[in-house]
Amino acid sequence: MTSQKEIGLTRQLKNISSHPMRLLLLAAIALASACNDTKPVADRPNIIVSTDIGGSDPDDYQSLVHLFVYADQFNLLGLISSPPDAGRKEHIEETIAAYAADLEKLKKHSARFPSPEYLLSITKQGATDSLQTEAPTALSEGASWLIEKAKENAGQPLYVLVWGSITDVAQAVHHAPSIKSNIRVYSIGSWNTVQDPKSRDYLFHNHPDLWWIENNTTFRGMYMGGDTTNAMGNLSFVDNHLKGHGALGDLFWNKKKDIKMGDTPSVLYFLNGDIDNPEGESWGGSFVKTNHGPHFWTDNPADSLIESNRAGAKTVNKFRQAYLRDWAARMGWLKE
Repeated sequence: MTSQKEIGLTRQLKNISSHPMRLLLLAAIALASACNDTKPVADRPNIIVSTDIGGSDPDDYQSLVHLFVYADQFNLLGLISSPPDAGRKEHIEETIAAYAADLEKLKKHSARFPSPEYLLSITKQGATDSLQTEAPTALSEGASWLIEKAKENAGQPLYVLVWGSITDVAQAVHHAPSIKSNIRVYSIGSWNTVQDPKSRDYLFHNHPDLWWIENNTTFRGMYMGGDTTNAMGNLSFVDNHLKGHGALGDLFWNKKKDIKMGDTPSVLYFLNGDIDNPEGESWGGSFVKTNHGPHFWTDNPADSLIESNRAGAKTVNKFRQAYLRDWAARMGWLKE
């Protein structure tokens, strides 16, 4: 007999965008949901991801695939669709469907992988337009969710990983400035800032006390430079360790056939290193303080850390073999 949980999950997924394996994935989600009641646990970092997945750059799909393969390492509290661009909440749901198809294989290695039903419940639509005024006025569903989760976890750091425009963070901080006491932002700037400069400038100029790693060029080390021997190149890694490795690997392959993953350093930061010390070494980069506020770090400009004219990029690509081998081992679970 079909459980109420399975029925509810199927209804939630009925609007997911079309996919060649849609029926198979929906069936896998229902099975996974019935078998897995695991919720994120309190001893993992609290994480909300704000992503422009589905927009003009497919690398957010890549980064979300990577995140889901490590989902047992985090207390995931939110997945927010934050263009402005064509990306929407349904593109996060598309990746959750692939995750559901692979979940039973992942769970053989950790019971802490969250259920697809749970991931759907924390997926929210964020802003769809960039800020046009000097300060935010609107409050998106995603921004409201961020405020709610920050208040629920008062006294505990809530890390907000910004893979697109920082619009929803600006809205949340503007409407509930008290949340600054426990949110920590790791944002990927560069092109994302170009998409909504007013939101970034609002936070920078009006909230200098915000805990914030602003990664504008360091992230380039994800796909520029580093040791690419032993099939660890941008193309060879995908060909050997993602293509044909479960629904997640194939989703990655179908969206983009080489590594870009410019947002992934925000995840790597938590997998190796001291998350309380942005100036220390980590897979996600090493950063420097400026004279802007007590808790603001950005790219290290040292000449020795520049890769292809990108400051700080070598603080990521120096670990290329380590973080790709670690990921390859997890992707191997999907071929068992």
